[in-house]
Formats: sequence, C-alpha cells, structure tokens
Amino acid sequence: MAAGDYPKFPLRVFDLGKPGWVVDARAMSDLVRVEPIALLPTQAGCAVFLGNGKKAIVFYIDPAVGAAINASLGGQQPPRPLTHDLYLLTLQAFGAKVARAVIVNMENEIYYARLILEAENEIMERKIIELDARPSDCLALIVRCGAPFYVVRKLWDSLEDMSRVLAEMRENTGEGGDQAP
Repeated sequence: MAAGDYPKFPLRVFDLGKPGWVVDARAMSDLVRVEPIALLPTQAGCAVFLGNGKKAIVFYIDPAVGAAINASLGGQQPPRPLTHDLYLLTLQAFGAKVARAVIVNMENEIYYARLILEAENEIMERKIIELDARPSDCLALIVRCGAPFYVVRKLWDSLEDMSRVLAEMRENTGEGGDQAP
C-alpha cells in the first residue's frame, strides 16, 4: 500500500488509556438521534423510515435484513442466532459492545454509516473502534442491543423530510405494514 492510500473499509481504533486522548463532547451536539419509525415492504425490498419526531428520512434495504430488523422490533427470538445476533454474541465474548451507529454521508443516493464499538477486557484497556458499515446492518444491530442511532446534523439538515411519503405508503398498504415501536 502506497503512502497516503487507505484501506477500502477503514478501521480506526482509539486507545482511551493513553494520555492525551479526550472524547470531544461537542461532537455529540453535531448529531441528530433517530429511531426506526416504519419498515414497509416495497417491490424491491423494504423501505426503512428513521425519524426524530419532527422529520423522517428513508432508505431501502434488502428483504432479508428488513425481516431480521422487523422480527427483532417485534420481540421475536429466532430458534438459532441470526447473523446479527451472532455478531453481537461475538462482541460480548470479547468484552465489546455496540456504543452507537451514525449515518455520516449520502452519495449517489447511498447512505454510509459508522458503527462505533467499545471494548474493554482483561487483555486490553478501554478502546473505541469505528467501523465502516451499511446503515441497514447498523439498524439490525442497534434494535437488538438498544444502542442509539444518529445522523450527522449537517447531513440531516440537507435531507428532504419524507414524512409525507411515509403517510402515502401507509395509506397505500392499508395502515402501513410493519411499524417500528
């Protein structure tokens, strides 16, 4: 890898035990907390609506991930761990947990997110790990573990409010299909 090149899927690890590391609380004010407000079937998969009570955004995911999210939101426990369950169990085994997920960018109608993990165990001091992730996978994880989901405020402010589209889709499907709690 040449100098200045970055891996396709960057991973950042922050060692909180080292002197000089300061968590910037101001960065959290640049985020908008969102919750899943609806998962609706579409011809191509599933429409996921995230909102903050004032505005909603939408992105589309494949039906399998949509079904996994919907099952978790509905409190259903599969007889065997699904992929997202297995990932959370692996994190737990290594003393890590999902701290939060953040949608950080949208380019060519594709959203990009970061999954933030915190790890601390008998082998290492507390670390924060930031992974490149699909928003759909982030959502599937956070609905299972209760971690918060955010959108970068600058991005959130630039996105169109899709509340009207949500209302229309709910009308067209006869009170909206599956809704998040």
